[in-house]
Amino acid sequence: MMEQALLESLMDKAWPALERENLDLGHAGEWVLRASGGVTQRANSVWPRNSGGPHGTPGMPRSVRAAAQWYRLRRLPVIFQVFDDSRSSGLNAVLDEQRFTRQSATRIMVRGMDGLPARSSGRNVEMAGEPSQEWLDVWWSVDGRGGDAEQSVARRILTGCPALYAMVRDDDGVPAAVGRLALVDGWGGIYSMATSAGHRRRGYGTAALTALLNAGTQRDLKGFWLLVTEANRGAQLLYSQAGFADYGTYLYRQAPLRRASSGC
Repeated sequence: MMEQALLESLMDKAWPALERENLDLGHAGEWVLRASGGVTQRANSVWPRNSGGPHGTPGMPRSVRAAAQWYRLRRLPVIFQVFDDSRSSGLNAVLDEQRFTRQSATRIMVRGMDGLPARSSGRNVEMAGEPSQEWLDVWWSVDGRGGDAEQSVARRILTGCPALYAMVRDDDGVPAAVGRLALVDGWGGIYSMATSAGHRRRGYGTAALTALLNAGTQRDLKGFWLLVTEANRGAQLLYSQAGFADYGTYLYRQAPLRRASSGC
């Protein structure tokens, strides 16, 4: 089982922000400020690599203000990716005082290399080292927010680390499901699993996942991790059946939006 600090580092590298800066908290360590034009919360949030322990630090409110200023200069809301463990209690207390909302609760799941599911048969699974436009269009139709400009930013995030991209076609050759295996420091991260609306519950997502897991065996990986929202029970069942087990959770905490002053 990998350590929490290692897993957080892998997650950061697997979804790399286009811009990042370390915020020094003194003896408490540092936070990593990440921005990517507002495309995805992961790439536009503070990773509190060290939050000062369960009681925080005396200067934490000042550090939150410094982070807010950094994001304000980029016209982005300040968002923290907060992991659910004792280290976060001090930070959560400060964010509670400042009325940060809680959003997008996410479950972390992991599995080793033993007992991988058998390769699916009868599905046309294509594997590539970069996402094609067809691959992007399927993923974006499910998880995308925005137009061509935002999709272009997303592609830069996706290709910011070595990865494999699986795409499954239906019998007519139409792209049905996609997935991404990020290859980071000897581990594999399953990301961007998406099945188009007209192809769901027909095994296409399972075929993409199975292909990615088996591709990982050819690279002598130590194990896999993935992220799935707490609300997505169907995906959680799919991953459990593929041998993934719960590891932990995190959520995003966003500063309340400020109302513009009246124009009267």
